[in-house]
Amino acid sequence: MKHLLSHIKVLDLSRVLAGPWSGQILADLGAQVIKVERPGAGDDTRAWGPPFLKDENGENSKESGYYLGVNRGKESITVDISQPKGQEIIRALAKEADIILENYKVGTLERYNLDYESIKKVNEKIIYCSITGFGQTGPKSSHLAYDFLIQAMGGLMSVTGEKDQNPGGGPQKVGIPIIDLITGSYATIGILAALSNREVTGEGEYIDMSMLDVQVGLLSNQAMNFLMTGKTPVRGGNAHPNIQPQDVFKCSDGQVVLAVGNDGQFVSLCNALGLPELSVDDRFKTNALRVKNQLELRPHLDAAFLKNTRAFWTEKMESAEVPCGPINSVAEALNDPQIVHRKMVRQLDHPVSGKVSQVMTPFHFKNASIKVDQAPPLLGQHTVKILSDLGFSDEEIQNLSKDRVI
Repeated sequence: MKHLLSHIKVLDLSRVLAGPWSGQILADLGAQVIKVERPGAGDDTRAWGPPFLKDENGENSKESGYYLGVNRGKESITVDISQPKGQEIIRALAKEADIILENYKVGTLERYNLDYESIKKVNEKIIYCSITGFGQTGPKSSHLAYDFLIQAMGGLMSVTGEKDQNPGGGPQKVGIPIIDLITGSYATIGILAALSNREVTGEGEYIDMSMLDVQVGLLSNQAMNFLMTGKTPVRGGNAHPNIQPQDVFKCSDGQVVLAVGNDGQFVSLCNALGLPELSVDDRFKTNALRVKNQLELRPHLDAAFLKNTRAFWTEKMESAEVPCGPINSVAEALNDPQIVHRKMVRQLDHPVSGKVSQVMTPFHFKNASIKVDQAPPLLGQHTVKILSDLGFSDEEIQNLSKDRVI
């Protein structure tokens, strides 16, 4: 089947996570993605381990799990962009590219004449996406940032974690680099929108993506709660601030999440628990009342769930069409029959280890397929091929290597 972006070429100058995540999405959709890395070192995430991928002899390679999770489907070329000859290589690649991804500190690429305005002179139709912590403008634009810092500054940690007065209370980050990942996803949306517009206008685009902007945008209902009331949202543990009952409940052998979303589901929940009287109790008839009176409602639900196992209640709630499920470990999630059926984990051929496991991108098209036949590349694996395709001779490539440009 066809790949939707097989006609698109991406020059990925980004490192670490947000930019590479966007590049991997584009690669999965079929684009040719050329990853530019520092000679001898490569993307920082290559060293972010353990764990590291083991080679066929059982020895650690230089491929960390962090790196392997965001660079599938790309070609790797090493280029020292601080050298004039390296800059010439980037401009030559940019001339043939549709998209450039970069996440350098504001002003860095301008010094090398590799910024948007410079690249536009050699490719006026380029779609150029810059990803930074704080954006290209503003008082913090020159500051460095990582996902953890942005989760803190953007308000996410203020509403994540157990209540301060409870054991273990205090701010918590999300257990994955969620802002990096969503920034990469937003970048991809912006890039695809710009591609669509280019089909109509013939014009390229510059996209300024800020991780802090993304985080604040994701505050969603919590931001609106504040804007509408003037009351600053606080950590509430797993309890939803606007919908009840939505929380974690202990069973006799573990925990489940209950996510009742409307009054009808609450009636079904009460019947499934053998507590039909709760559904007609004047304190709990509507969601607004349940939010107001959740401290009175909670003990009834706690006592009921403790009477049986999480498997029992999960099955019971599924039959009653009440959203409920176990809190799975990562291992349990990846081995869930639904995930296995959807082929979300696959094995790809790898030049060092023989095989490498990959968690797939969640696209399922009827008339197209994702491109998942190329493992994350070794450092500089495709340097000679890419330069040869640009017209560099063997002698020129050898000289570039000798001069440590590649």
